[in-house]
Amino acid sequence: MKSEPDVYSIADLERDGETIWDGVRNYQARNFLKSMQPGDLAFFYHSNTTPPGIVGLMRVAKPDIVDPTQFDPQSKYYDAKSPQDKPRWWTVSLEFVEAFPRLVSLDELRQTFSPDDLWVVRQGNRLSVMPVPAAIAEQLLGMAKAS
Repeated sequence: MKSEPDVYSIADLERDGETIWDGVRNYQARNFLKSMQPGDLAFFYHSNTTPPGIVGLMRVAKPDIVDPTQFDPQSKYYDAKSPQDKPRWWTVSLEFVEAFPRLVSLDELRQTFSPDDLWVVRQGNRLSVMPVPAAIAEQLLGMAKAS
């Protein structure tokens, strides 16, 4: 799951303990959010920074949350076409698990994984939420904890 660190960072999540992952406005990413279950783990990826990469781990605390920003006209994520009785946008609440001792950079990910293995290395990928196969997740954890 991607976030720009100047918008919401792993340090912010550590401070807050738990947050909803609001503002996702891509249907495929939304569907990935809807498939998440309590206890699922997610990598926290800092995007639009130098260097971008995986910085920590979080856990799904609550699934199937209606994203409140879609109904707030003051929010940059407001969606005037999303009806209150049939919302378009859903999210999850995530809790902090850990900040990794080191960033696993996008360059390192590209050197290690193919675009079929790990979607974040796909050229032109703009999804902010995407699945990671269990075997790849284990490799990523090993990379994050290696000195």
